[in-house]
Amino acid sequence: MRMYCTRLIILAFFAAAVLGALKAQDPIFSQFYAAPLQINPAFTGITFAPRISLNYRNQYPNWPNAYITYAAAYEQSIEQLNSGFGLMVMADAEGDGVYKTNYASAFYGYRVRFSSNLYARFGLEAGLLQTTVDWDRLVFGDQLDPLTGSVGSGGGVNPTEEERPSSLRSTVFDVSAGLLIYSGPFYGGVSLKHLNTPDASILQENNNLRAGRPLRVTVHGGAEFPIGPRNKAGAPAFISPNLMLASQGDFRQLNVGAYAGFGRFFGGLWFRHAFGNPDAAIFALGFREGVLRIGYSYDLTVSQLAAVPGGGGGAHEVSLTINLSDSKAIQRRRAAGRWNDCFNMFR
Repeated sequence: MRMYCTRLIILAFFAAAVLGALKAQDPIFSQFYAAPLQINPAFTGITFAPRISLNYRNQYPNWPNAYITYAAAYEQSIEQLNSGFGLMVMADAEGDGVYKTNYASAFYGYRVRFSSNLYARFGLEAGLLQTTVDWDRLVFGDQLDPLTGSVGSGGGVNPTEEERPSSLRSTVFDVSAGLLIYSGPFYGGVSLKHLNTPDASILQENNNLRAGRPLRVTVHGGAEFPIGPRNKAGAPAFISPNLMLASQGDFRQLNVGAYAGFGRFFGGLWFRHAFGNPDAAIFALGFREGVLRIGYSYDLTVSQLAAVPGGGGGAHEVSLTINLSDSKAIQRRRAAGRWNDCFNMFR
């Protein structure tokens, strides 16, 4: 979910917003458990073998290509070092690709054992953040005619007096950090994204096109409770109530709900509140077979946007996780007493 209260898709309004005081916000997947590195770098290496995660999000599909987000991640743990390493790339396109943000990051996580049942994980993320604007597709106020719109009488686009910037792309260094603490069935964490508040401004000359990333603070936590006896031959049935609070700039969101796993099947239900207004109800379903986990979720808009003609259409999200942990690795970690944690929903 993007923590905006209002979405303006028409390019004329989009341009007006962009050329005002835009403060770029991070996309956050509704299936946050299927993109854990995007929430907290301390999740790096919680699997026992290499894992590949793929995520796709289409927000407000009734407005074609309004907000499209892709992400791909690879991670693995190194038991001898109590460490995990990962890589992630993410692409976020807004306004049919008029405004794009690309991320490429490397992750490191380290596990500390305080007692037989109390652990902490520390995570670091460092990478590059790039923003681009397709200037030729922007429509400015001085191009709009009350009768013909941006198209002149000759069929061409009306000219604008806005001066084209010397560069339409900005690439900056970005760094983040996170912490997880877990004991028995409970976990809690906090992450600080964009610790250096990278300034990805594009219009340096007049300082009016701002794509900087304000610090994003995410506090999250939950628990995992088994449902019935554990089945050692397969995945245990469990329910995991959890919450996530994210704050970035002037925007806030709170996700509250639960995830449940039943052998090969899993599902979840959450409510997302944007503090200024209720935002969406999130429904998720999925299937797990062998090393594969496939999930689908839908965000049902419950804000005032639902009353707008078209209503945006909520958001569709698909995730694919390939977890290469084999049975021998799992039994080895169980024997070491490290399997009994509360991160099954994130695996």
